[in-house]
Amino acid sequence: MRATRRGTGALVSVAVLLTGVALAAEVRAAPAPAGRPAAAPATGEPEDFGASCRTDVEGSRVTAHCQNPYPRTDRVRLHVECEEWWDVDTDSAPVDVGPADYARLTGRCWKEVRSAWITHRPADPEPAGPGSSGL
Repeated sequence: MRATRRGTGALVSVAVLLTGVALAAEVRAAPAPAGRPAAAPATGEPEDFGASCRTDVEGSRVTAHCQNPYPRTDRVRLHVECEEWWDVDTDSAPVDVGPADYARLTGRCWKEVRSAWITHRPADPEPAGPGSSGL
């Protein structure tokens, strides 16, 4: 008799779990409310921007690979921080990565690399919106 109660409890728990998963899938697949478009960006929100970059560190050398999937040009720089206090940290010259373009940046330390990162900046000015004076 006790085994049946445990089995029933487990069966009820699984049923509740499956119902919750099905309900969550329905909520996720629900259409956007009528009256406003589903993909409308908020006013004043910047468009997608920034190259996708990957940094590889091998010993004392750093290589960054950047690819820009967006329509605006991205100006990227590689920054390398060295482990030793006497080793000079470096910043690369800015490189413009145009739409659908690729760039490779390199840097190094004399000894070990502590960290490396990429910074992004728009290379071209933001397009003027409606009603702007353009000055």
